[in-house]
Amino acid sequence: MSAIAEREFAHIVDGIVEDREKIIRHNPIGTVEEILLWMLLSCLVSYLSLEEVETPCFTGRPDAETYSKAISFILAERRLEPFDIEPYLLKLTKSLK
Repeated sequence: MSAIAEREFAHIVDGIVEDREKIIRHNPIGTVEEILLWMLLSCLVSYLSLEEVETPCFTGRPDAETYSKAISFILAERRLEPFDIEPYLLKLTKSLK
């Protein structure tokens, strides 16, 4: 199973924050918060090389809370060292206000 260090997770979040305008422009479906959290989730799936059975599935239309929970679920057992992901999720979404 692949794992991620806090430093690398922070780097991914920072890259999304830096490129948020481009990401939003090219993904116009959903709220801005949903788009950015979806991008983080997608990056983690790729970075951690998750198999299809390891990737969260959604019923109905996912919202920002759904994406946040999916990110937490993925990282629950895949952090190289314990770290709190909430400040990073807040950094990602607070840049919207």
